[in-house]
Amino acid sequence: MTSKKSKSIVGKNDQNPKCDFYSRVRNIIEQARSNAYRSVNFIMVEAYWNVGRVIVEEEQGGQRRAAYGETILADLSTRLTGEFGKGFDLTNLRKMRQFYLMFPKQDAARLELSWTHYRLLLRVENEQARKWYMNEAMDQNWSTRQMERQINSFYYERLLVSKHKTPIVKEAKEKLAQVEPEEFIRDPYVLEFLNLKSSPGLRESELEKSIIDNLKNFLLELGKGFSFVARQKRMRFEEEDFYADLVFYNYILKYFVLIDLKIGKLTHQDIGQMDSYVRMFEENCRGKDDNPTIGLILCSKKNEAIAKYSVLKDSKRLFASKYKLYLPTEKEWQKELEQERALIEQEKILTKSK
Repeated sequence: MTSKKSKSIVGKNDQNPKCDFYSRVRNIIEQARSNAYRSVNFIMVEAYWNVGRVIVEEEQGGQRRAAYGETILADLSTRLTGEFGKGFDLTNLRKMRQFYLMFPKQDAARLELSWTHYRLLLRVENEQARKWYMNEAMDQNWSTRQMERQINSFYYERLLVSKHKTPIVKEAKEKLAQVEPEEFIRDPYVLEFLNLKSSPGLRESELEKSIIDNLKNFLLELGKGFSFVARQKRMRFEEEDFYADLVFYNYILKYFVLIDLKIGKLTHQDIGQMDSYVRMFEENCRGKDDNPTIGLILCSKKNEAIAKYSVLKDSKRLFASKYKLYLPTEKEWQKELEQERALIEQEKILTKSK
């Protein structure tokens, strides 16, 4: 019996030598990527802790006033951004200073935690809770999304006051979403630290990317005063990053248009998100002489296309009287979406048949 079983197992492996070979090579690459990510994060975290230390030392050595600290941070931010690119704005420099003040060197030098982990921990005011979340993240190998969920659900606090902890632990484990390995490479702070461009290919599916490429050309070809501004425009609000797929500027009417593409069903959450994009853009990017910003959501479903303009309440009348003269109607956008999706899917079918 034993010999037959052994023979059967060996025979099964022999039948799939290519699968076994692929798995071995894949494991090597996955391990290398994981090691590379950990190494970059360790170096980045250590560097940011030391930057925080130098900032604090400089402030203590100069005038002991808040205004002095903000002045040197503003100057430092301008010079670092000019030489090293994004990642050194005032918000991030303040986080580095806070990082040094809140974490001793031994806690900041942990391979298991990324800079994004530490940014989340900086929001936890209770020192005991912060320490607990940090240790749990290392022991349980929490991703940043998992840690954020636990912090936002007051996991530590609920465990502390509850007499029956088992249901809380069970609930937490069930709700912790699994994160694909590729999520690590998408970390915007890693891209900033390495001075790499935040490539749209890191955040879009193949279908989204193809449609957006064509929509960009479609709007420029209208010839109604549009100029292309940005793709995957990044907007940071508090601890989160948001991305608008495309940004255009109309130099005739002097207003920006933010475009966001959704693959699948359009939800109320998508509409609320676009309103938030418009508000963030209005606050941080709109010029004094510019008219109110316009948001546009394009939803490409399998058999249907939906286009919806998102306009803040105080600019609806202006939009109705002026903007629609220079923007495609919702029906025109729907037609364009349907045509582009059909062409792209047809190209895929032809490519596969070759």
